[in-house]
Amino acid sequence: MAKKLYIKTHGCQMNEYDSAKMMDLLKEEDFELAESEDQADLLILNTCSIREKAQEKVFHQIGRWRKIKEEKPELKIAIGGCVASQEGEDIIKRAPAVDIVFGPQTLHRLPDLYKNKEKTNENQIDISFPKLEKFNYLPVSGTGKPSAFISIAEGCNKYCSFCVVPKTRGHEVSRSVEDILNEVSVLADKGTKEINFLGQNVNNFKGTYRGEKSSLAKLIELSSKIQNIERIRFTTSHPHEFKDDLVEVYDKVPELVSHVHLPVQSGSDKILKLMRRRYNAEEYLKLVERIRAVRPDMSFSSDFIVGFPGETKDDFQETMNIINEVQFDESFSFIYSPRPNTTASKMPDDVLLQEKKERLDILQSRLNQLSFGFSRKKVGTIQSCLIYGQSRRDPGQLQGRTICNRIVNFQSNKIDLVGRMVNIHIQEALPNSLRGSIEN
Repeated sequence: MAKKLYIKTHGCQMNEYDSAKMMDLLKEEDFELAESEDQADLLILNTCSIREKAQEKVFHQIGRWRKIKEEKPELKIAIGGCVASQEGEDIIKRAPAVDIVFGPQTLHRLPDLYKNKEKTNENQIDISFPKLEKFNYLPVSGTGKPSAFISIAEGCNKYCSFCVVPKTRGHEVSRSVEDILNEVSVLADKGTKEINFLGQNVNNFKGTYRGEKSSLAKLIELSSKIQNIERIRFTTSHPHEFKDDLVEVYDKVPELVSHVHLPVQSGSDKILKLMRRRYNAEEYLKLVERIRAVRPDMSFSSDFIVGFPGETKDDFQETMNIINEVQFDESFSFIYSPRPNTTASKMPDDVLLQEKKERLDILQSRLNQLSFGFSRKKVGTIQSCLIYGQSRRDPGQLQGRTICNRIVNFQSNKIDLVGRMVNIHIQEALPNSLRGSIEN
């Protein structure tokens, strides 16, 4: 009888990819997905340490699962991801209900860790950094979904002062181009039309191709030639690593979408230097200009940290200036809070919480205004959309995404449209999405 598996995922797209691979690995070991937590034989929490109080959220979840384990002692609880890598054995010391702790680079060892726990009843901890070893063990299988993630690089060498990634995912390593293209081909053969290349510093990809160091631009060009691949995305890019060949590929590869996530974090050169971002505001703006010169309809999303140590009102105004200059159509913005084991955590957190909240409100209000304005400009246009599936809120509607990354909902019961490119006449703008109808 198959054992039951339940995975809860926190955080980023990289974690979503990792969780999907955990499922594939464990299905090969005769696990199947449980419909609910209390039906599971193995509960996995795939954690993320980016957000504030990430560790506390993990322990709160463990507390809820501990109650299930009290009723079902044979249940195993496994904690993976960045918080697991960061906290290690301290997780089990604080929460003895946990049986297994593993890091992002050792998820491929999860089946063995589970077997060892079953056999010896000893807690299993593996938060080592075996570089690209995991990709030799992860199953390469088609999802059948219209859009799929592919992790092409792991870790980061930038050591931004606020970021924990180098400590939790290790130094930067890239898969070979041939290995990635094989995964793209398998997905395409199973019906995937859109691929999303993932990496903490994705545009610094340096995987080898035919024995020589390659680039993200080259990978994009090669992937676009694979039959059935109609759209290509990548995230997250670092402005410092956005080289000329990557800008130029927007002119060469129409399958590369007209949207890029380009985190700026701050518009103040002083704060950018304290953040160790390796570029200034002028360089960032020039990069945006170069991309738009090649792809005029380009849309940009970004990340912002408000209230970083030392941020004055003038520094914040410089962030607002860059927002107004670029006209971002999407964003992720947060109040600064220190992350463990980062350089910034040793800086005086000298911006009052109330001031941080006020600045965040101002920033988000402007970004929401720009986002709504971007949506309104699409009303009356025809947008080519890749149809992802049914709308989450209305089963009578289908949902697709434009080339500039806007979600579009439209009335239809034709499920066979899923996975196809469809022209949608945009009739209504919402702050973060669009509504329309099929173009006749």
